[in-house]
Amino acid sequence: MTAPTVRRRRLGSELRRLREGAKLKLEEVEARSGLSASKVSRIESATRGAKPADVERLLTVYGVDSPDVRTFLVALARDGSKRGWWQTYELTPRYADLISMEHDAVTFCTFEPMLIPGLLQTAGYARAVISTLSMSATAEEIAPLVEVRMARQSVLTRPDPLRLHAVIHEAALTARVPGLGVMRDQLQRLADAAAYPHATIQVLPLESPLHPGAAGGFATLGFGRPGLDVVLLEQLDRSLYIEEPHEVAHYAHAFERLTASALSPDESLSLISARRDATQ
Repeated sequence: MTAPTVRRRRLGSELRRLREGAKLKLEEVEARSGLSASKVSRIESATRGAKPADVERLLTVYGVDSPDVRTFLVALARDGSKRGWWQTYELTPRYADLISMEHDAVTFCTFEPMLIPGLLQTAGYARAVISTLSMSATAEEIAPLVEVRMARQSVLTRPDPLRLHAVIHEAALTARVPGLGVMRDQLQRLADAAAYPHATIQVLPLESPLHPGAAGGFATLGFGRPGLDVVLLEQLDRSLYIEEPHEVAHYAHAFERLTASALSPDESLSLISARRDATQ
């Protein structure tokens, strides 16, 4: 699956939701819009792209008057075939999906039980993590992956930055990462990122009671519209995206509970700084 398909999928999902909310069948949409039922169905299923003008017509039929909604969905249609910088690299489809969604997202909420989130990693830390998890990759194969991970972080420094909320288990701050000064530099990077007005970093202490994150890490990408948010579950050799609204809401609730159990941002920064000073 290529990155543009991510945009088409979100567009199709939202158009289907709006059609069903208007209580219209595909045949009725065809009669009112002039677009064939089969074409509308393919747009909704993301098997084909949509022209901005077609989206405008459908939104009019569905009675969508909000300028913000119309602008957002028309932009999804317009950018459906746009190539992102990441497509110059040889990435797995799932990884390209993630980068595309990070690029388009408004918010990124993540819980990490053992690692520093990718958007906050230093190059040295990223190199150690990628090397350890891939197990068999060569230095030549790892180098471009580190480059991509660093480039991903531009979403935090662009004019309209991604709003990041990270809950990191304290265990991730104590990991023994190979390389002189790598972990110290990484902890300094966290402390620096905590100063971003659009970033919230909390640490879940080791002595915390049992919590929803015990089942594993996850991230929620928000796009500023109900029904479009996506949950990412990452495993050693694969990733899973959850898009059903009721399932996404379940993870959002879990994240709320994690933030309530974690140290405050100020307390977290103090702990990160203390760990940094105690690390070689």
